[in-house]
Amino acid sequence: MAGMPQIAKDEQGRPFIIVRDQGKKKRTHGIEAIKNHIIAARTVSSIVKSSLGPRGLDKILISPDGDITVTNDGATIMGQMEITNHIAKLLVSLSQSQDAEIGDGTTGVVVLAGALLEQASELIDKGIHPIRIADGYDAACEVAVKELDSISDVMPFSKDSTDNLVKVAKTALGSKIVSKAHDQFAQIAVDAVLSVADLERKDVDFELIKVDGKVGGSLADTVLVKGVIVDKDFSHPQMPSEVHDAKLAILTCAFEPPKPKTKHKLDITSVAEFKELQKYEQAKFTEMIQQIKDTGANVVICQWGFDDEANHLLLTNDLPAVRWVGGPEIELIAIATNGRIVPRFEDLKAAKLGKAGVVREMSFGTTREKMLVIEDIPNSRAVTAFIRGGNKMLIDEAKRSLHDALCVVRNLVKDNRIVYGGGAAEIACSLAVEQAAYEEPGLEQYSMRAFAEALDAVPMALAENSGLSPIESVAELKMRQSKGERRGRLGVDCMQTGSNGES
Repeated sequence: MAGMPQIAKDEQGRPFIIVRDQGKKKRTHGIEAIKNHIIAARTVSSIVKSSLGPRGLDKILISPDGDITVTNDGATIMGQMEITNHIAKLLVSLSQSQDAEIGDGTTGVVVLAGALLEQASELIDKGIHPIRIADGYDAACEVAVKELDSISDVMPFSKDSTDNLVKVAKTALGSKIVSKAHDQFAQIAVDAVLSVADLERKDVDFELIKVDGKVGGSLADTVLVKGVIVDKDFSHPQMPSEVHDAKLAILTCAFEPPKPKTKHKLDITSVAEFKELQKYEQAKFTEMIQQIKDTGANVVICQWGFDDEANHLLLTNDLPAVRWVGGPEIELIAIATNGRIVPRFEDLKAAKLGKAGVVREMSFGTTREKMLVIEDIPNSRAVTAFIRGGNKMLIDEAKRSLHDALCVVRNLVKDNRIVYGGGAAEIACSLAVEQAAYEEPGLEQYSMRAFAEALDAVPMALAENSGLSPIESVAELKMRQSKGERRGRLGVDCMQTGSNGES
């Protein structure tokens, strides 16, 4: 049949496919291409729109290998979508950069971007050139940012007075899966950030906050540890489960006798030679352990493994040891305990040991699982949020939720101004842009009005996800704000508390 692909073979007999009539295909360009791109981006935006706000729905994502993720996080949803259109991929990048820079609001930015593109499509239909639309959007954006500055409130806080920070963290967690325990998670987020924050410089070192989790228990069992948790236990069950005033030797070198190089081999032909080798290895192990003891260390953290003989010698020499600790964890332990990593045994003498008040094993209920906790670390601000939950999906989503709350608190440390949620700020900006559009004599007034309408998409989506009538709710809020009633503070009452959505 004409137009159907045909299989042919080359001179080596390898098959290839010939697809006929490719010449009849045409590239789309101009306005048609722009509109196709806008449709693709709007499709992505409409997928995540239903997960916006405290009443937004979670999405179940299934990866190609069958792994299931249940999440409400915009960046995670979009990161796992298989998108081929390049403009739609830009929206994915937008949500990911929002996640990296700000941490929260990943769904909101995509909904707003989709609304701006939808409005732009209507302006193109009216014959306005894309450049003129972009110019109008730029002018409207300046008006909106100025309005945000005027309606913003300052949130005072200090290390001793953290109530305001906790309130904001609770707002960030309100739409998350952890909302059942959001008082606790909000407090953990605030305590974690303030532990590593330099309030004078308005700086937060996120490297010092680790978020870890273990299946078992409930979300309410989540704790914040002032120190580091390592998913390992001491290498021998008879080693003490708790070491006070710990001095840590942090080794990234192999804890074993030197082996012959790969080009050489060692032939053992008699029992005497084997015993000689055994004696040499034992002497080497004893020497290594003595080198560690000479430094004053009473805990050994080792990146690589060691055999049972070395383990026995460590036990008899009262040196609790941990083996197979990953590279990133080794670095975190070194930073947290203010110690130096030892890459070669010869460097042990000059090495600076890590110090900790307590190194202890933490066991979990009736299971035999154990983890190591390094805490009470002098001059260190490292903290670990240790999340518990009924299954892996719950823990993964709780980690994402806590990350958002940590980012929100971090942002407040850097700049403690806030605007109110529930679409209140977007409605205020929409009114300001509409007013500016009436005063604009040029063609930009059309795209400025379109920008104002796009801003309404956020409160509309919030109202729709909350089961309210979107147009009716937003029209009432705009009317009340335009009359000067709590400008920038009246938003959609998502939780139906009857408080008119005021934050």
